[in-house]
Formats: sequence, structure tokens, C-alpha cells
Amino acid sequence: MPPDAVPNRDRPAGSTTLDGRVSLVTGAGRGIGRACALALARAGSDVIAVARTSTELDQLESEGEGRIRGWREDVTADGFFARVEALERLDILLNNAGMNRPLPIQDVDTATLDRMLQLNVRSVYRTSQAAVRVFLRNDRGGCIVHMSSQMGHVGAAGRTVYCLTKHAVEGLTKAMAVELAPRRIRVNSVAPTFIETPMTQPMFEDPAFRQSVLESIPLGRLGQVEDVVGAVMYLVSPAASLVTGHSLRVDGGWTAR
Repeated sequence: MPPDAVPNRDRPAGSTTLDGRVSLVTGAGRGIGRACALALARAGSDVIAVARTSTELDQLESEGEGRIRGWREDVTADGFFARVEALERLDILLNNAGMNRPLPIQDVDTATLDRMLQLNVRSVYRTSQAAVRVFLRNDRGGCIVHMSSQMGHVGAAGRTVYCLTKHAVEGLTKAMAVELAPRRIRVNSVAPTFIETPMTQPMFEDPAFRQSVLESIPLGRLGQVEDVVGAVMYLVSPAASLVTGHSLRVDGGWTAR
């Protein structure tokens, strides 16, 4: 029986110990993905960190205390999916890679539409498919977390494609959870609000935009990377052994209105 099939009574409630687990994190070069890779390593997991930039991966490996191994890969490429499927062991997948390009619907070009669908949806599906094949081959169960967004639960002007892709991720989360539960594979998503990262920093340099976001968050502050890391670590931990098909909204109350 896999470690997270039932609560582990040898561990305290809320334990995030992941000793012996193997995790794979996409989009691990910076921001949320980087922080999650480091947190997983600190919790005892051996981590495969996937990104496109060698320098970012080298830095991550140097901070990972020997538990992080970098893969320089394009997460939309067939070769990447084959490499995942060939793993001897995998216990945790964090599908974190994604993109956004806010545009009015009339200005969305086909290249932008196709790129966002490919990265935010198709890659998530195919990476999950490859991981599930490893889980099933080893018959140990497994855990998948999709990085979604509050925009997977609501609509927003200028974000038609992003909302489309994140609603798709939320639907995928539920369908996978139902299908894979009998094989002891849990599937959840994390749905953050606006998080302060290097990628979002330019947006928040606009005072009007920053204020409009803050006014939409009842808790009155922007999200921090650590807020999202906490949610991910809960969902992959033994403490969440009965949680599947769930979207954990780290949104300060945005979607509660």
C-alpha cells in the first residue's frame, strides 16, 4: 500500500515529511515552481526540476542540498513526455509551467491562442498522462497537483484565453481524480490569486492596476510565493491523504464574492 493511501499514524497530524519520494516540478526555474522545488527537497523528496534555462537549473541544484536534479527540457515536446514516462519511479507531479498574455478578445492572434493552449492545457495533460503511466507501472499510487488560477473559477476582461485554459485545468483535475482514485492516485489543483513574482512585477508597477487588484482581494494584500508553496505542500503531504478532486483557492477571498 502506498504511503499516502491511508493516514500514516506514525507521523503527526499535518506532517509534510516526504522522505523517499520522487517529485517532478515543471516550470521550476523561477517564481512559484522554484520555491516549490526547494520546499519539496527540504521535506525529504528527491526532486526533478524542469526548466528551459541552464543557469536557473544550476542555481537550483546548488541550493538543493543534493536532492534536486535539473532537466533542461521543453515541456511541450514529445521527447520530454517520453523522458517522464521512462522514469523508474515517480511519486509526485507538480504541473506548474504555464503562461499568460492578457489581450482583448478581438486582439488575440492565433499564435497566442495556440501557444497558451499548448502550454497551459496540452502539456499539462500529456505530462500527467506520462506520470500516471509510471504510477500505474509501479502500483504505488501517486499525487498530482496542477497549478491553476483563481481565473479557473471566474471570468475576467482581457483574459479570455487564460480563463479558458485554467477552466480546462480545473475540469481535468476533477475528471482525473474520479478516474484514478481506485488506483490510489490523488489529483488536485491550487488556484492562486495574483502573486508577486518576477513575472508579475511589471504589471504591479502600474499603480492603478495594483490598486484594482487589491480592491478585489478581501484580505487586502497580494499573494506571496510562500502562500502558494504552503498549499502545494499540504496537498502532496500525508495530511491530505483523503483529499482529491479539490481546487485549493489561495486567493484572499477573490472568488468568494
